[in-house]
Amino acid sequence: MSHPHPELSLPRPLKDGGVRVVALGGLGEVGRNMAVIEHQGQLLIIDCGVLFPDDHHPGIDLILPDFSSIEDRLDQVQAIVLTHGHEDHIGAVPYLLRLKPDIPLVGSQLTLALIEAKLKEHRIKPYTLSVKEGVREQLGVFDCEFVAVNHSIPDALAVFVRTSGGTLLHTGDFKMDQLPLDGRLTDLRAFARLGEEGVDLFLTDSTNAEVPGFTTPEKDIAPAIDRVFRHAQRRIIVACFSSHVHRVQQVLDAAEKSGRKVAMVGRSMVRNMGIAADLGYLHVPDNILVDFKKLGDLPDNKVTLICTGSQGEPMAALSRMANRDHQIEVGEGDTVLMASSLIPGNENAVYRVINGLMRLGADVVHKGNAKVHVSGHASAGELLYCYNIVKPRNVMPVHGEWRHLRANADLALATGVHPKGVVVVEDGVVVDLVDGKVKVAGAVPCGYVYVDGSSVGEADEALLKDRQILRDEGFISVIVVMDSSTGKIVAGPEITARGFVEDDVIFDDVMPQLTKALDDATAQGVSDTYQLEQVMRRSVGGWVGRKIRRRPMIIPVVIEA
Repeated sequence: MSHPHPELSLPRPLKDGGVRVVALGGLGEVGRNMAVIEHQGQLLIIDCGVLFPDDHHPGIDLILPDFSSIEDRLDQVQAIVLTHGHEDHIGAVPYLLRLKPDIPLVGSQLTLALIEAKLKEHRIKPYTLSVKEGVREQLGVFDCEFVAVNHSIPDALAVFVRTSGGTLLHTGDFKMDQLPLDGRLTDLRAFARLGEEGVDLFLTDSTNAEVPGFTTPEKDIAPAIDRVFRHAQRRIIVACFSSHVHRVQQVLDAAEKSGRKVAMVGRSMVRNMGIAADLGYLHVPDNILVDFKKLGDLPDNKVTLICTGSQGEPMAALSRMANRDHQIEVGEGDTVLMASSLIPGNENAVYRVINGLMRLGADVVHKGNAKVHVSGHASAGELLYCYNIVKPRNVMPVHGEWRHLRANADLALATGVHPKGVVVVEDGVVVDLVDGKVKVAGAVPCGYVYVDGSSVGEADEALLKDRQILRDEGFISVIVVMDSSTGKIVAGPEITARGFVEDDVIFDDVMPQLTKALDDATAQGVSDTYQLEQVMRRSVGGWVGRKIRRRPMIIPVVIEA
């Protein structure tokens, strides 16, 4: 098995007839999925998603793939193929199309409808090509065939890419639910047929590779949802992803059976479910939907709300309800159903929301205490089936943290894939397929690109480090006034602190030490304000570290008068 090395350099030009693959996101993380395939000087992009920030990214809204390695080659991009409509696969498309708006988008009907609605908000009108399973499209030198796969959103597709240098099968996100709600199975017959043709590189979903056995069918959670609706005394508030059409369908069906009305809360939820209903992917029973502003006219035991916030996102509806910062006030007897699994890294935020809701008196039903959600990803047993059906020559696990990628690689090895044919790599590592064999060819820059308010790419690690210090360690400003003609300190130092338990008087202890350090510096002829500020920073920082055991942000200011 191959793995990335820090000494990897930029790759050499691709050999004639070879195929190059580089993931700009999605390897070593859950989110930000984006793969770039190169052949004969042309590029094909598969997915272009976002990663949602965690506690290590204070103030950041979204994290994008790093487009810098292809920014000067966008004219060579034949298309962006979108496997399905989840944010971690389509969310970064608007930011890439800002650089070149006429790159064609290829995907299924629902996927394109969701991305077109998103692009409308960015005032971009894309060129789109709608495809479905069984369709083949020639996209430059890439002959792409699309295969139906089952996932937690309708209309998901895998893509088989034929080139003169080899074939690649990219599963996208998938599972093998044998009793899907929409009757659309993962097309294993097509996988077998493509395996017979020959799959030179199999890029397969790793998210559940550590989970033994098979993923539970979606239909198996319907009884748990029905049980919630039977026993709830007052309102039911359901939180799920704004694109989880299947889950919303189950909630609508349960609400109809129990005689409840349903209101959708949150712009993305209203928009996405409206699109799904218009295209026939969501069946909305007659007269069941109401405007949530009119819920006061209904008795509590006849009300169901569907909202976003199942991952503890600070600005989502459920989080705001837990913080009493929403029009809907959660109270005693309400039931909150969190119908989603935890994305790694979101655990603390989710449990904060659960605790907040229970403190308000709500009964919270979640995956930890009831069978109210199943994963959209294939577990180890399903992946083994796929390897045995496809019989790939080489394997590159995608979509997952390092532990998921390694577990997926182990499954490939167990089914007989040669160890030299299994490449486990992270974002930015370049993999070349030449004469049917894979090898690591180098690496390209692939850092995080942060969306911070209206700025894109301007926030960096230094800024985030400053924010973390301000959040965790506190802030101290130190001000002195210096006579510009004599170089003598004529006023100060004055210390102001924020974020400390201790009273400001504790800093009186450092004043003699700070004054002496400044006197010594000026006595030695130091008059440059920057150098004096460094003396102040070192003196105060060393004392705070020893006395209070903190490493706050220290802002020294020398005012010349």
